[in-house]
Amino acid sequence: MKEATSLALTCLGWSAMTNVLYDGVFAPHADSDKIFLFTPAGKISYAAFSHTTNCLANCLVNNGLKPGDRVAVQADKSVTQLALYAATIKAGGVYLPLNTGYTPHELDYFIGDAKPAIVVVAERVRAAIAPLVTGIGASLLTLNADETGSLTQQANNDSPDFTAIARSSEDLGAILYTSGTTGRSKGAKLCHRNLLSNAKILAESWQFTSDDVLLHMLPIYHTHGLFVASNLLCMVGGSMIFLPKFSSENALAWLPKATSMMGVPTFYTRLLDTPEFTRETANHIRLFISGSAPMLAETHMQFEERTGKIILERYGMTETNMSISNPYEGARIAGTVGKPLPGVEIRIGDAKTGAPVKSGEIGIIEQRGDNVFLGYWQMPEKTAEAFRDDGFFITGDMAHQNKDGYITIVGREKDLIISGGLNVYPKEIEDLIDDMDGVLESAVIGVSHRDFGEAVVAVVVPTDGTLDASTISASLAGRIAKFKQPKAIILTDALPRNTMGKVQKSVLRNTHAELFA
Repeated sequence: MKEATSLALTCLGWSAMTNVLYDGVFAPHADSDKIFLFTPAGKISYAAFSHTTNCLANCLVNNGLKPGDRVAVQADKSVTQLALYAATIKAGGVYLPLNTGYTPHELDYFIGDAKPAIVVVAERVRAAIAPLVTGIGASLLTLNADETGSLTQQANNDSPDFTAIARSSEDLGAILYTSGTTGRSKGAKLCHRNLLSNAKILAESWQFTSDDVLLHMLPIYHTHGLFVASNLLCMVGGSMIFLPKFSSENALAWLPKATSMMGVPTFYTRLLDTPEFTRETANHIRLFISGSAPMLAETHMQFEERTGKIILERYGMTETNMSISNPYEGARIAGTVGKPLPGVEIRIGDAKTGAPVKSGEIGIIEQRGDNVFLGYWQMPEKTAEAFRDDGFFITGDMAHQNKDGYITIVGREKDLIISGGLNVYPKEIEDLIDDMDGVLESAVIGVSHRDFGEAVVAVVVPTDGTLDASTISASLAGRIAKFKQPKAIILTDALPRNTMGKVQKSVLRNTHAELFA
């Protein structure tokens, strides 16, 4: 890795003798009686949250945590789990959230790779995971959705007084594993500078203040729900309506108490499918934000027509936090993710050379700034491959930027289809199909083909049973070049998605791998 180059960035004047992230995010309002979290079970003030955080920090230290040690957590979303994140940071540890959908077999890799000092899981998986934890000499604690478990039992008997362990801006604050759709999952190392600087930039760019009440229905094992939402609202002294997960019914019940909402596109499409979601329901919300997966331009337009509000779409990833956003004040353009955030350098480069492409041409997003991670845990070769010599991180996301600076994502580099030696960008075809009457959504993939190398295949979800493949094919025939036209069109009830709403094209490619065999 070119760490000396890519990490020689401004530290914003933070002293090395402070717990940077905790002091910047959680400490400013720790003694306040103001409500931090509204939950179905009751209200939690900043002071009460800080009390829980301190007890948990003492619990972690009593279980052997030392500065720099990892705390791996696979538990259902709860107030205690959020406080455990803050406690890990305050105790000088490195927080490692794990997707609740991972099986014990999958956890074997993450635990063996990260070698955490403490592992926290739900009681239901404790027995299955115990041998893995014992094998690395870690402590095993439990935390359930109802906030019971050995973690809370121990923490309830620990002192509510705790002094933050000194950590610098370059020390690790968290490790988040990538989805691992191509090869082994990689642990992205995020330092205190990465997380705090991004929260500050988002607060300014999206104008969050202590008056905000955010409707939070996202998981907190992911950048979106943990860092973008929780860090941001805590730092500015705002409040969150902290719900276990999304449902249209819960969203409608709590929206009147909120000023803002963050979600994935699925949240918004499901609200639009609910007749009770009206202009009056959304009228007092100052900001709806969408991310983690692309949103159809049609959804943008339907939402604006229904509510009079324009969704703010932004772009980020595990390795970079948030880096691009449509503006709070100014045009929010459907189909784009906006412009680079302040302090983030973005260029659209040639995939091989990194040389900037011309305006409007497709290339790979590369970026540099305080938001960009330190590298991949225990993978120096992968880290070196991910950075240019001048410190720009190669995201793997393909996009183009118009003359006004707005960036449009066209897909992942690995999703690029090369058919007969010619490049085919799936999003161009998906946009055309999605605009057709009778189509809910589509995904275009490349499938192995003996003549073309890869054949273009469209997987389409119709809105009803009247649409057929020949109609779609005929519509595309006169609108795109022959080599871009799908060699097969498959109708299906739904597209496979991960927990954050992203279409899993790797699953589609595997499912249809033998289509032309």
